[in-house]
Amino acid sequence: MKVYRGLDIITNKVTAEERAQCSHHMIGFVDPLVSSYTVVDFRNKALALIEDVYSREKLPIIVGGTNYYIESLLWRVLLDEGQENEGEGKKGGSLDRKAELEKLGGAELHRRLTEVDPEMASVLHPHDTRKIARSLQVHAETGVPHSHWLEEQRGQEGGDVLGGPLRYPDPCIFWLHADMESIDERLDRRVDEMLLTGLIDELRDFHLRFNQQKIQDQSQDYQHGIFQSIGFKEFHEYLTCPDETTQEVRETLRNQGVENLKMATRRYARKQNKWVRNRFLKRPGDNVPAVYGLDVTDVSQWEETVLSPALLILDRLTKGERPSVEPMRVEGAGKRNKRSRHTCELCDKVIIGDLEWTAHLKSKKHHYHVRKRRKSEPEPEPASDQPQGTTPPPTPTTDGPTLANSTTLAPGSAEACGEPESPGTSSTEKEAPVL
Repeated sequence: MKVYRGLDIITNKVTAEERAQCSHHMIGFVDPLVSSYTVVDFRNKALALIEDVYSREKLPIIVGGTNYYIESLLWRVLLDEGQENEGEGKKGGSLDRKAELEKLGGAELHRRLTEVDPEMASVLHPHDTRKIARSLQVHAETGVPHSHWLEEQRGQEGGDVLGGPLRYPDPCIFWLHADMESIDERLDRRVDEMLLTGLIDELRDFHLRFNQQKIQDQSQDYQHGIFQSIGFKEFHEYLTCPDETTQEVRETLRNQGVENLKMATRRYARKQNKWVRNRFLKRPGDNVPAVYGLDVTDVSQWEETVLSPALLILDRLTKGERPSVEPMRVEGAGKRNKRSRHTCELCDKVIIGDLEWTAHLKSKKHHYHVRKRRKSEPEPEPASDQPQGTTPPPTPTTDGPTLANSTTLAPGSAEACGEPESPGTSSTEKEAPVL
């Protein structure tokens, strides 16, 4: 969000004093009314700047928390420049096409993608309209399925299941982490400091200049551009309340906006941590940069626990020496399939990824549907050849919920909800596992 002009407080832009200490790039250069600035635009501009820094024998430092954008610089995970658009003249039409596709809804988009690229459709959730629209856009502009381009990237030397090879040799990642309790407290304090430095005035001014007319025209979209910034949409009710609204109601709406901002910020911090663990620490194969953890729980110890260790690690690496501190890594990384597709017929849901599938099987909703089915199933009738006067054998039961099936599907296929059976074992003989 820092690439856009405006909302300096809510996007926590680097201050003028901080920018005077060293050169900063990629800040405040995109018009706030532009909603079509993409990660590809970011990547192309940032790569040119990185090459320029290298040419001056300086070390480029990429700072931020938008990890998807950082990934686009570290790995070759997006289509190459020549495949994105054939000339700038087509760019507007390309983005308009994607925007129009997103309006169709997930079900229709997924149906269309299944027709032209069943492999891609099998790993995208029907509700993920952005990614589905992107895949349809790629197919429409290149005539080649999106899955083909991605498979080509993964097949390059150094590629893996998540994309192509590393773009630069020996990158180093410092992950500044802390326990969640201290992070939550720090984030709440940051919101309070934003309020003291004029957050409400900034939001009101931006709303009057750029957002009010969009709302009147019913063209407002809090999903694209700077309007999706955490902290702007959370104050929608406050900023759009009628002139006759009482001061008491205004104050209530303002306080609710503040609380919504704090909750959204804490939620995003957890999402960032999850991304680092899944995409960096658990990334399969050797195509992974070294990630060094720096604990920032106690910022009063910054020099000892953060700055000095980071400089020492960097000094060793630039000399071609091995740092005394080992990089972070998660044991058993890469064993789960993030692209497997599962269908739970009981809950009428499509689940993408093994981890998500396991979580669904443990969910209260799934357990509820399991119990509901059990109650609705008729009691088994005695076999017709059962000898009169004998008692039929008891039907195996369990207090735990039955599990749903879990396999990786071929494009266009579906699966039932139930545990895969062992050879020679019928469904009535097998005891249902308990979660």
